[in-house]
Amino acid sequence: MIVTACTEGLQVHIVNVESDVDRKSVIRGIDIVGMADTAVKESEKRVKGALRNCGYDFLKGRITVNLSPADLRKSGSHFDLPIALSILSSIGEIKEKKVFAMGELSLSGEIRRVRAVLPAMLKLSEEGFDGIVIIPKDNEEEASVVGLKKVYALSHLKEVVSLINDLMTFEEVEHRMPLPTFDNSVDMSDIKGQELAKRALEIAAAGFHNLLMVGPPGSGKTMLARRLPSILPPMDFEEIIETTKIYSVAGFLNDGVVTSRPFRAPHHTASPASIIGGGATARPGEISLAHNGVLFMDELPEFRKDVLEALREPLEERKITVARAKTVAVYPARFIFVGAMNPCSCLEVDEDGECICPEIEKARYMRKISGPILDRMDLLVRVRRMKFEDFRKGKKGEESKEIRERVMAARERQKRRGKLNSELTHKELEEMVKLDSKAESVLQKFAEKASLSGRAIDKVIKVARTIADLDGSDDVKAEHLLEALQFKAVGL
Repeated sequence: MIVTACTEGLQVHIVNVESDVDRKSVIRGIDIVGMADTAVKESEKRVKGALRNCGYDFLKGRITVNLSPADLRKSGSHFDLPIALSILSSIGEIKEKKVFAMGELSLSGEIRRVRAVLPAMLKLSEEGFDGIVIIPKDNEEEASVVGLKKVYALSHLKEVVSLINDLMTFEEVEHRMPLPTFDNSVDMSDIKGQELAKRALEIAAAGFHNLLMVGPPGSGKTMLARRLPSILPPMDFEEIIETTKIYSVAGFLNDGVVTSRPFRAPHHTASPASIIGGGATARPGEISLAHNGVLFMDELPEFRKDVLEALREPLEERKITVARAKTVAVYPARFIFVGAMNPCSCLEVDEDGECICPEIEKARYMRKISGPILDRMDLLVRVRRMKFEDFRKGKKGEESKEIRERVMAARERQKRRGKLNSELTHKELEEMVKLDSKAESVLQKFAEKASLSGRAIDKVIKVARTIADLDGSDDVKAEHLLEALQFKAVGL
């Protein structure tokens, strides 16, 4: 019995591959049935070439290959290897065994890397599959994290046949626990000055808060954003598996397992499908590729309006449902959002680096970002252009490692309460966060003056709770709330 897998989003389905040879037929060829897409139907030519060049005389009649269940749409080139093995089984070239296989075949019989190997391995592990598992050699590292038995990473069709027929022995894929890594090429100590912006990054990292930076070109917004992953806690095993699954399904897994937090920075010309996800097979977009990491959108007002508005639900729900005519896929989208923008569309600034445009021009530029999107930003910070002497002679700040230790300590306090601060519901917030009378009075006055929505009030309290966690305080004090309000009242 030959089986393989197909995916709908991150959901994996086991597919049976059956072959039948009509030796009486005068027509020689391979028919593939079972709702196969173009890539699968093209397997006929790749499989015929691989079998012929490996020396197998298989064209002894009309061969029908059935992929069942027949009502499940099949896509991808990884069906090549299981189809070839099914044909070899039907003509008696290999022994009858329970085999799971994935792999694209070259015309010479080499087995090439394919997508979605890790999700398939996890599915087999869940179902207790006890047969032989064959994957491409290039997919060995992602398969090694599952710990499934009798998994073999091979590089040629002849090796697969030798393994199944017990002609040769091969080493099983060794189970290896992935270790988290950091990108050491960037560090927070590279940034001189910008203490307020660096504080905002620390708060965002500690409480998983969304952040918007506003400042003139050259003030260091992109440099700051790119260093945010360096102060985030290391990924745990579950996060590594989740992130690697997404990259595996998307076909972006070129270096094995994703062990460092993703940092995605799409260009402002990106389409809704590339950001949210989509296409004929509903593949993941940038918001899912940023899962467990950072999504950075520079020049935020320059993104298409429909792209920005499509971010509303993922920013709140931490997931995205991609619905297309042929399929529906649900992808996780749990990321820290960091936006950066200029205060105006012009480049005219005064000696302090501040925009000299009239306020009406600034307001017109800001209106490109809708109120609901701004309402979903937990932290708003003004990034000012540095003076020459500060840029050339200023002292370097703390290293990422030092800040990360404070962030991890604050995260531990939140874990003991059950959730990260940014993910607390209104009900949970009322139960877990109590303001003293002074802090309550300050919040009320500010909310009335700034006409804050209920969501915005909750976000101020969440940020204040994170600041208290960084301070090691069990209570949210007035000074914590005042600092939180500082990141709301930036005069945008």
